[in-house]
Amino acid sequence: MVPHLITALTGPINELEQRVLESMPAIERWFRLEWMEHTPPFYSSVDLRNAGFKLAPVDTNLFPGGFNNLTPEMLPLAVQAAMAAIEKICPEAKNLLLVPENDTGNSFYRSNLATLVRIFTQAGLNVRLGSMDPAVVGPTELAMADGSSLTLEPLLRTRGRLGLKGFDPCTVLLNNDLSAGVPRSIEHLHEQYLLPPLHAGWPTRRKSQHFKAYEEVAKKFSKLLGMDHWLINPVFTPLQSADFSAGAGLEALQTQVDTILNKTRRKYKEYGIQEKPFVVIKPDAGTYGMGVLTVRDAKDLAELGPRKLLGPVDDGAAAEHQIIVQEGVVTHERVHDAVAEPVVYMMDRYVVGGFYRVHADRGVDENLNAPGASFVPLAFSQSSQLPRLGEKPGVSAPNRFYMYGVIARLAMLAASYELEVTDPEAEIYA
Repeated sequence: MVPHLITALTGPINELEQRVLESMPAIERWFRLEWMEHTPPFYSSVDLRNAGFKLAPVDTNLFPGGFNNLTPEMLPLAVQAAMAAIEKICPEAKNLLLVPENDTGNSFYRSNLATLVRIFTQAGLNVRLGSMDPAVVGPTELAMADGSSLTLEPLLRTRGRLGLKGFDPCTVLLNNDLSAGVPRSIEHLHEQYLLPPLHAGWPTRRKSQHFKAYEEVAKKFSKLLGMDHWLINPVFTPLQSADFSAGAGLEALQTQVDTILNKTRRKYKEYGIQEKPFVVIKPDAGTYGMGVLTVRDAKDLAELGPRKLLGPVDDGAAAEHQIIVQEGVVTHERVHDAVAEPVVYMMDRYVVGGFYRVHADRGVDENLNAPGASFVPLAFSQSSQLPRLGEKPGVSAPNRFYMYGVIARLAMLAASYELEVTDPEAEIYA
């Protein structure tokens, strides 16, 4: 299944697909060389938008939920990738402690945890769940829709190690993005592997830092393929200390919105694109698509007011006045007549699967990561690593999804650049 692209301007995407397939040996070698110099995030997911004239990542999650949306056919890939990742980090690993979000009431999130437990169990590890939630004071059963259950236990901190009663893990895997802050119980774990590292969480992480790294990666990659990096890179600018509640910051925001819109207009003119450009304004920290605003004209900002500009942000998310203004990328893909965007899942440096996030009530220029979204896992039912060379661009599902996997891996590589820059314990060489 190749989801229908509802745009006449599929030329650049088909050309990009053809160029990527023709350059496959060079691309894979380039990635191998990059991974010799950089460490991939332990796991990640990337939201992509395919406009027909442009294909770009719009969000990279380093604490991905949603593993339950991968099809059973994809799980062997995830198990193999988990094995490779664990062997690289801690070959003698026996016990894995999985630390979830505090809010485990959502049945979909529970299914995500169950899938992660299954993946790492099949990778040869004893897996148990430990909660940072102070309300969890003893073993707590989480009922699953299929009648099974998961057991959540309170974390136990002893000196430099984190575990559970009677359970001492080699590795602690966070499935909690720390947007509510870093609890003392998981700080300074010098005797264990903590994955991802604390500075991957939202108290430290900034989207502007990630997209700055992505721009660098996109330029390198585009030079390799001899193409314009704009075709895979959304233009953006960060805006610090925009205190809208105090009436300040609006003028600076309008200026930045105008700047991004003008840059986009010039590119649209260059490529003969008949779309009306727009920008997306979102908090520089935080996830789940919260506080995301679509704007087509800087003048409209004056009528929105502080509450609309700030929007709802994550629980305890730092820096609600730090925002990012990003070129909007429409999605011209449709699944069952609903607007859709591909989401690619990776573990270590491998693409392990993906699905389409579909939202029948949202437009092509709106954020789809919102209540009412559904997931169609058919898209990656065939391995994204096995393209069919020689087929006409735009008609082969494996080719389309190989291309998506390439762009998602660029975002994952950018995340590794980003984590190196923000690592508080990085060695500094003179």
